[in-house]
Amino acid sequence: MSVPDKSGHFGEFGGKYVPETLMSVLEELETTFTKARKDKKFKDEFAYYLKEYAGRPTNLYLAKRLTSQFKNLKIYLKREDLLHTGAHKINNTLGQIILAKRMGKKRIIAETGAGQHGVATATAAALFGLQCEIYMGAEDINRQSLNVFRMKLMGAKVIPVTSGSKTLKDAMNEAIRDWVTNVRNTFYIIGSVAGPHPYPLMVREFQSVIGREARRQFRAKEKRLPSYLVACVGGGSNAMGLFHAFFNDTQVKIIGVEAAGHGLQSGEHSAAICAGQTGVLHGSKSQLLQTSEGQVKIAHSIAAGLDYPGVGPEHSYYKKIGRADYVGVTDKEAIIGLKLLSQTEGIIPALETSHAIGYLSRLDSKAKKNSTVIVCLSGRGDKDVNTMKELI
Repeated sequence: MSVPDKSGHFGEFGGKYVPETLMSVLEELETTFTKARKDKKFKDEFAYYLKEYAGRPTNLYLAKRLTSQFKNLKIYLKREDLLHTGAHKINNTLGQIILAKRMGKKRIIAETGAGQHGVATATAAALFGLQCEIYMGAEDINRQSLNVFRMKLMGAKVIPVTSGSKTLKDAMNEAIRDWVTNVRNTFYIIGSVAGPHPYPLMVREFQSVIGREARRQFRAKEKRLPSYLVACVGGGSNAMGLFHAFFNDTQVKIIGVEAAGHGLQSGEHSAAICAGQTGVLHGSKSQLLQTSEGQVKIAHSIAAGLDYPGVGPEHSYYKKIGRADYVGVTDKEAIIGLKLLSQTEGIIPALETSHAIGYLSRLDSKAKKNSTVIVCLSGRGDKDVNTMKELI
């Protein structure tokens, strides 16, 4: 299995690159998490909320009409969009909120891009009666107004971030600044497999329920393993949640789909693995978009949840060892994917997920006849309706 070493590195990627102020709180978090994942009481409580509150297990759905659009693919959708709050993010926030409760933290902070992690954090905080503040880029607040309202309705304070590109990277910057100042009473719920150790490991573990379910469900339906796994990758939590359970199944090909924006050659994209270089961002060494001087570039994607210049370190590790391939899908291809799934299956996907659907035509052109594929349908598209009206 892909596991980090004691310093939190997946090969050369990962680690803790943070101010001294945060080292002790990260060590406390790692100790708490290490004990919790072996503790039956914690595991039972987490499983209870995943099932009774979030709605697990999610369906593995054979998309027959979508499949009929392709020559070589038989397509299953792992329906994370059916979870409470409408996306996979709730898996992680429930796990982390239970840890926060164990650590005696009364205040929760988070960053959010598309707003789904913000909504899931606000949801979990309301469920457990904790104070909640969400940092969100001003640009994302404008394009994700529905999720902003949902967060506020559940009692969370949404703090606009007006620095930099006013998107996810900048929201994470401000959340970290807050955390450094308020470590004693504050728990920072990071939404993806990014950030300093133990976050990439912890978030992956909480999201790995996706892949464990999908593997079991697929074997029950097909009496074999799938030919391909496909998932969109920003920071990469939904993808790693699906991929991890199949890591040792080398006959299963793994494909992460990054946001190519206006095209990889345009410079206006968010494809950190496809077009980035190794560097350090938000406490972790991984692939990121940067200038020759090492300055972080501004990313671009129509999908706010993919609009991030970095990627989780375990994804960089998968790429380095050849366990997964990473491809770029443009804004235009994602819109085609969105319309295709909506009109063949009556399922409106989030713009993030639409990138994974948009890749299927390319995969079909090179796949063998009767290839099977699991696509992680990471979230539903309600949040993107205003953006969609301008694009379609």
